Amino acid sequence: MSRLHGTKDFWIGALRAEGPAFAAALAEAPPETPVLSCPGWTVTDLAVHLGGVYQWVHTFVGTGETSAPARREEIELPPGTSAAQFWQHSYDQLIALLDGLDPEAPAWNWAPQPKKAGFWIRRMAHETAVHRWDAQLAIAAGDPIETKLATDGVSEVLDTMLPAGRRTASGQWRGVVHLGATDADQEWYLRLRGEGVALLDTDTILDHDDHHARVRVAGTASDLVLALWGRISFDTLAVTGDATLLAGLRTG
Repeated sequence: MSRLHGTKDFWIGALRAEGPAFAAALAEAPPETPVLSCPGWTVTDLAVHLGGVYQWVHTFVGTGETSAPARREEIELPPGTSAAQFWQHSYDQLIALLDGLDPEAPAWNWAPQPKKAGFWIRRMAHETAVHRWDAQLAIAAGDPIETKLATDGVSEVLDTMLPAGRRTASGQWRGVVHLGATDADQEWYLRLRGEGVALLDTDTILDHDDHHARVRVAGTASDLVLALWGRISFDTLAVTGDATLLAGLRTG
């Protein structure tokens, strides 16, 4: 299959696992510890950023509105509140909201897909997982993202982030990229055409179809999604073919 169709319970379960792991890393790291995977950030910056994303989502998801909300603003911590406390409060609020949310309810999103609340349950699960990895890396850890979640994370980059134009670089790439998760029996074919992208449905691709894949990448699902998010280099994975196309897959 070209993508994994998660469910609300799956993504909420991921949030419930990744959130405490993020909090544990925050508790272990001094506030000014650099986050190596987010140059220029400390763990305080990371916690404030993620808590701010949670609070912003909380302002509009569940209202039933599909028009764009106000832009997310910079967060200033209340006096006497630590970044970890701010993050924890924001996380608890988000979990309470999403837990009672109908994923089919109307809700704005920035992607070229249906405006439904389920988008944000999925998005927050993956946002938290990647930043949990960032926080753990700051304390010389960085556990892999769970395989099923990472597999859906790869799909999210390919079916949501890139079609929405959320690339870290601009360019004119042309060709088919083949990604394969070695621990999940999952593969993806993505066609790049200039600024455009198209995720090919492997359920409808026949064995005799010629995909003309110009580059193939193999690795664990966790390594694939971390490479797509720019956390690790594609050079650490098994790459054959024209690696220059991989710059067109980076999101952020």
